[in-house]
Amino acid sequence: MSFSKNFVWGSATSSYQIEGAAYEEGRGLTVWDDFCNTKGKVFSGQNGDVACDHYHRYKEDVNLMKELGLQAYRFSIAWSRILPEGIGEINEKGLDFYDKLVDELLEKGITPYVTLFHWDLPFALHRLGGWQNPESPKWFANYAKIVAQRLGDRVKNFITFNEPQCFVGLGHVTGEHAPGNIMSRKSTLEMAHNVMLAHGYAVQAIRSVVKNVKVGYAPTSSAAYPVTNSKEDIEAAREAYFQVQPDPHNYLWSVTWWSDPVMLGAYPEDGLKLYEKDLPKIGQNDLNIMSQPLDFYGQNIYNGSPVRAGKNGFEWVERPIGYDRTAIGWPITPESLYWAPKFLYERYKKPIIITENGMSAHDVVSVDGKVHDPNRIDFMYRYIREMKRAIEDGVNVEAYFAWSLMDNFEWAKGYSERFGMVYVDFETQKRTIKDSGYWYKELINSNGEIIK
Repeated sequence: MSFSKNFVWGSATSSYQIEGAAYEEGRGLTVWDDFCNTKGKVFSGQNGDVACDHYHRYKEDVNLMKELGLQAYRFSIAWSRILPEGIGEINEKGLDFYDKLVDELLEKGITPYVTLFHWDLPFALHRLGGWQNPESPKWFANYAKIVAQRLGDRVKNFITFNEPQCFVGLGHVTGEHAPGNIMSRKSTLEMAHNVMLAHGYAVQAIRSVVKNVKVGYAPTSSAAYPVTNSKEDIEAAREAYFQVQPDPHNYLWSVTWWSDPVMLGAYPEDGLKLYEKDLPKIGQNDLNIMSQPLDFYGQNIYNGSPVRAGKNGFEWVERPIGYDRTAIGWPITPESLYWAPKFLYERYKKPIIITENGMSAHDVVSVDGKVHDPNRIDFMYRYIREMKRAIEDGVNVEAYFAWSLMDNFEWAKGYSERFGMVYVDFETQKRTIKDSGYWYKELINSNGEIIK
C-alpha cells in the first residue's frame, strides 16, 4: 500500500508572514506589529509590514500554486483584518480579501484549508490581557463564527490553532516571540487552558454554521524516536514523547499538555502532578468543551531526538559530533516523520495531517537565474519516505503540507531564513520557483510514487 488516491498534497503559509498591507484597508494592529517595533527583538529590526506583499499579489501567488500542481493550500486568517479591535465592528474589506483569495483558489482547482489563528493576536486584545483574560475563549469563538459564516459555503476544512506551544511558550515563557512578556507559570497555564477552551468553542461555532465541514487542530512537537527497533527502545521513545517534561527553557513544549485535553478530554496525570501548585481553575464542563469531536489531528513536525531504554527509564541520546543540520540550525531527523505520526495515531486514533514540514536552506539565485536547492529536495524526499513508511504500517495520514510555499518573514529571524519552495526577492517582490518546487510538482503528479 502506498499513498491513497485521496491523499492531499499541499503547501502552507501564515498571514503575518506573507500578507503585508499591515496598515491598509482597516486592518488592526497585532502583537507582532508591536513586537517588531521593539528594538532588538527581530533580526536587523525587520518587520512584516510588506513581507511578500501577498495582499496585493495573491492572484500571482495562486498562479504559482497552480504551476506547482498544489492540490490544497493552507493559509491563516489575520484576526485583526476581520475585527480590528479583536471584537466589535467587522471590517468588511478584510473579509472581502479572503473571499477573493478563496474564489481564486477554487477557480484554479486548489482546496483551501483555513487556519484561524497563526500567532497574530490583535493588539487591542493583548491590552485586555490576551489569552489570560477569561473572556478570550468567547472572543475567539465569535471571530471563528464570523469567518465561518463568510467563507463556509466554499471552505470545508478549518484548523483552529497553529502551534499553541509557540505563541504561548515562546511568547510568554521565553519571551523570544511576540508579545515578548515573560510571565509566571501560573499565568501561562491559565493561557493554555483558555486557548484550549477557545479551540472547543470555535469548533462548536464553525459546526453551527458550516455544513459538511472538517475541523482540526495543529499543535507541534519535536519527536522522540528510538535508536533501535527493539521493543524496549520503542517503548522508551513513546514514553519520552508523551511525558510532560520539566524543561526550564520552555516547560510548555509538550505534546500531551496541549493535546490530551483536546483529543482525550483529560489533562495528563504527570502534568497535573508537575504543575500542581500553579494549575488554573478547571471548570466542571471545561474539558467537555475542549474535547469537541474533530475530523483530523494536525501536527507540525520538523525534527526530533533519539531515545533509548536505560536502567531507570528512557534516556535521551546525545547527537553525534557534526550532526546534520538545516540552515537555521535544526537537526535533520527524517525518522521523525515515521515515529511521530505512528505514536500520535496510536494515542489519539484520529486521521493525521502533517500541517507543516520543511527546511530553511542557504538559497540564492544562481548565475543561470534559477534557484538550485538540492538540500531541500533531499530533505523532503527523506522525510516523505518515512511518512510513506508510516502509512504502509497502518498509520492514517491524510495529507502533507510543505512549509512553505514561499520565502517569508520568519518571525524573530526576520528575512534571514528561507523556507520556501518559491524564492522571493524582498526588494523587488520577484518570485522564482526553486528546483524543490518543480520536484514537488513531480511528486504530486506521481502521487508520491517517485519516493522509493
